[in-house]
Amino acid sequence: MRRPQNQDFLMRWLRDLLCGVLIGAGAILPGVSGGVLAVVFDIYRPFMEVLTHPRSAVPKYWIWFFPIALGWCVGFLGFAKGIAACLDQSATVTIWLFIGLIVGTVPSLFREAGREGRSAASWLSFFLCALVMFASLFYVSRIVHAQVEPNFWWYNFCGALWGMSVVIPGMTSSSVMMALGLYQPMLEGLARLDLVVLAACIPGMVLAVALLARFMSWFLRRHYAVAFHGILGIVLASTLVIVPLSYTGGGEILLSALCCGCGFALAFFLARLDRRIGENRA
Repeated sequence: MRRPQNQDFLMRWLRDLLCGVLIGAGAILPGVSGGVLAVVFDIYRPFMEVLTHPRSAVPKYWIWFFPIALGWCVGFLGFAKGIAACLDQSATVTIWLFIGLIVGTVPSLFREAGREGRSAASWLSFFLCALVMFASLFYVSRIVHAQVEPNFWWYNFCGALWGMSVVIPGMTSSSVMMALGLYQPMLEGLARLDLVVLAACIPGMVLAVALLARFMSWFLRRHYAVAFHGILGIVLASTLVIVPLSYTGGGEILLSALCCGCGFALAFFLARLDRRIGENRA
């Protein structure tokens, strides 16, 4: 027996709201890419279509656009203070929660990458992107120790990095900001809704999204298997490089495992909800 259509609409609306919250929160969590979460929650392609072809895409996707945008604002701005507090308490546990979210969606991402077949070029893209992403993040997080003085232009640079992380899956902007000493000042500014910080980072974010959206959309359209296998490699490499290596004791290890399991279960629930909604529409 099919459920009422308005019930499916409500479930989809709540699902999109939650995905938006997680993507917004992932944008400011060190080592996690908002673009990667958009891909694994099956939001990335519609989002790119809205950016590149708004006249045809907005009427098609307007139903999910508002809850995702609202959730992103809540996750990005509203969770900034909460995430800052969680990172202060235990960055290890917080990161394991997001690792669980990502790992829980890798199987569906793997199926999506092979939707149009798997060629030698697609596997080459997978290994090459994984290697480049892992080496880049390792260099930024473990080797470079440059520090800069936060100001308006550096905050604008942070906004551009966030915009790139939305359009380019696997681009982990927070890791770069941490390496430059900009992450903590930016996070504190967002937590207190500092107008100077917001006014500085928003133009850079909008400009980066506008400049890169059409290129990424074109590349996915022309080389789908190669692009998505590359994204899969980026997802796995960016997840591997953020795995915490040090713990304060057995309690933190158990709590990390619990949070990782909760993240995995949440990702599994979202994937199952998508399939159920699709079956009801069929």
